[in-house]
Amino acid sequence: MHKVLGTETEYGITVRGARDFNPALASTQLVNSYPGRRVRVQWSYEEESPGRDARGFGHEGYGVADPESALVNAVLSNGARLYVDHAHPEFSGPECYDALEGTLYDKVGEIVMRRAAEAAVELLPAGQRLSVYKNNSDGKGNSYGAHENYLLARETPFGDVIRFATTFLVTRQIFTGAGKVGSENGRPDVDFQLAQRADFFEEEVGLETTLKRPIINTRDEPHGDPSKYRRLHIIIGDANLSEVQIFLKLGTMALLLAALEDGALPEPLDLSDPVSSCWQVSHDPELRRPLMLDAASSATALELQWRYFEWVRKYVETEMDDPVALRVIATWEEVLADLEQDPQLAANRLDWVAKRRLLDGYIDRDGLTWDNPKLRLLDIQYHDVDPARSLHRRLVDRGAMARLFTDDEIGRAETEPPERTRAYFRGRCVSRFPGALVAANWDSLVFDTGESHLKRIPMMEPLRGDRSRVGPLLDSVDDAAALIAALGGH
Repeated sequence: MHKVLGTETEYGITVRGARDFNPALASTQLVNSYPGRRVRVQWSYEEESPGRDARGFGHEGYGVADPESALVNAVLSNGARLYVDHAHPEFSGPECYDALEGTLYDKVGEIVMRRAAEAAVELLPAGQRLSVYKNNSDGKGNSYGAHENYLLARETPFGDVIRFATTFLVTRQIFTGAGKVGSENGRPDVDFQLAQRADFFEEEVGLETTLKRPIINTRDEPHGDPSKYRRLHIIIGDANLSEVQIFLKLGTMALLLAALEDGALPEPLDLSDPVSSCWQVSHDPELRRPLMLDAASSATALELQWRYFEWVRKYVETEMDDPVALRVIATWEEVLADLEQDPQLAANRLDWVAKRRLLDGYIDRDGLTWDNPKLRLLDIQYHDVDPARSLHRRLVDRGAMARLFTDDEIGRAETEPPERTRAYFRGRCVSRFPGALVAANWDSLVFDTGESHLKRIPMMEPLRGDRSRVGPLLDSVDDAAALIAALGGH
């Protein structure tokens, strides 16, 4: 099954110059200030079941949405969702056809947040300004998510997903980590670690996303036909700024899942203690720590990733003729080879390596030690979405970070939806019929055409509603009523 995918990122937020900081209020001001093309709608939770567990049971009342959050919610003209979640502004990207497109729209989220923060200045007292960070930890024990979503066939046994994905997710931190100074959540002290989220995972499998976070999240909420699809919701991952790193994160996971569905993987690699291994991998920037396996053997995270790479490469070379998949394989091999030889060779592609090089430079220049508060401030500044303050953007402008897209390409994607998924239909409806669109979900749109009843258009197939299917129709109608009539609505 084709791996439609997407990302959703909660951003860190603060108000510079404010004596009292209310994150929920600041996030609301930011989301409501976004000046781009969007429709403020009520998010329809009728089809959502966050308490349904992929292991076959439900949790009644789990995760019921805060009704106030529905008031701070917008669907954008590119098919994405912008809203407030757990007192953080969140950008949920549109459904994307492949990892390259997923990377593009993940980067769009940074532009959306920057423009919203700039516009929100008008709502703040003189001397105050919103600062927004694409990171996952505030250094005070609080972590917020950067999640990934992948379409799976319903018949894929979820037990197989757990066994094959767990060790992969734990060990992929060597090329998905955003880097962090220090440790949190009661983990052992460390000067610098690979990943921002690793310290916060406490279970191997579970339904939670904010407390007792699991490596494998079991939420069974497909946002599509539940008889045909699952949506694998990945919560163990960092918010990345490097374009190559986002591409590698999404592409390797999508290919692993495709290989799993096609029965192309051998016996899984089972860690003896996945939860401890999670932070142990992150606390090992030299990539040398052996991890114990159930088979009474051990291997480093890098060695285990090489095994996954060989399995997936063989699958791609024999079963797929796709240029994006081949590009994922080539990038994966290059990055693993560089990490094996010298991690510094990957500084132009991996955030954690680039960040550590920056911090090492300040340590050498200013005679700092790792417990100096300045380093934690620099850590956070790396993730600032304001290009005038962002240390990452400084590296980009110097040509020190490899890129996959130009600024113009990312800018166009801020307003234009992906063309090969249902996000196209959603985004075009936002652009064409903003006055009639009153509610939305990933798998439906609701219109008010002035009749006695609202009109709901189901969108249960992620690969329908694409430009080839609905583009001519959308161009041919003048209003939402004509669209619904053309679709056979009553």
